[in-house]
Amino acid sequence: MKICSVYKSPKRDEMYLYIEKMKGVASLPDALIEVFGKPIHVMDMPLKPDSKLSRVEAPKVLADIEEKGYFLQMPPPKEDYLLDLYDPNQAD
Repeated sequence: MKICSVYKSPKRDEMYLYIEKMKGVASLPDALIEVFGKPIHVMDMPLKPDSKLSRVEAPKVLADIEEKGYFLQMPPPKEDYLLDLYDPNQAD
């Protein structure tokens, strides 16, 4: 189990960064921060391999944190957003 901090990106909706809380954002690569933007803290949580997350499997998050020092959750593809906006019953 790791205690993780979750941050959201100020540059892109639904982009999140998971890191080990004890290491903090100072340990992140400069290139990542340049793309992600200044991280905005969302929450801290215990993360175990059997934890339930909405868009990704916990073992993948834990493996990336162990290997790279962070896990970057990308936003869903744009097509998903467009499907939510499309209403076939709506007249033009």
